[in-house]
Amino acid sequence: MPERTLEFGLYGARGIKGHQAVARQLDALVDYITSPPTTRRGLAARLHYLTRTPHALAAARAAGLTVTDRTLKAWLDGARRPSNANLARVEDAYRTVRRHNVARHLSARLHRAGRGTRVEIHPVNQSGVERPRQRAVEYRTLNIRHWEAIVDAWAAGDEQAMDDAWVEQIVDLGSQWGQYEYVTNIGFAA
Repeated sequence: MPERTLEFGLYGARGIKGHQAVARQLDALVDYITSPPTTRRGLAARLHYLTRTPHALAAARAAGLTVTDRTLKAWLDGARRPSNANLARVEDAYRTVRRHNVARHLSARLHRAGRGTRVEIHPVNQSGVERPRQRAVEYRTLNIRHWEAIVDAWAAGDEQAMDDAWVEQIVDLGSQWGQYEYVTNIGFAA
């Protein structure tokens, strides 16, 4: 079994870690609020999502939204506008809470009653690598049946756990799995 890549990009290859591409695709599957938090509508929608129940508010506070209830009410009423730092905190708390809320449903959708989901793996871009150093890598597909560890790590925002869970799945590619630790893109649908 190959070792993990230590010096990616040393010879000019371009790509991202596979687990980051998976996280990006999972984010695309989640229906986030499309209006940016800098608009009144986007901010109000996020604040309503974070404050609609005591459980949601507790999760938002745990995710880093540490302003007082009075400040939240002023923001909701439009009497005051949050600073840029607080807008970033609202967005981070919203995404964290939303990920946590949809993780179980998303895991079930990807698991598909044991059938799994087909994943398309696009290899790294080697256009910047000299010809003698280029690897013969190709587009691959893989059917992943166990998504729980990947989705749980994504929902928790744990990069290392997500990387470990992703590598555990791609070892099913056989002895070539190390060539797909870094990728250009990963695609799947649920």
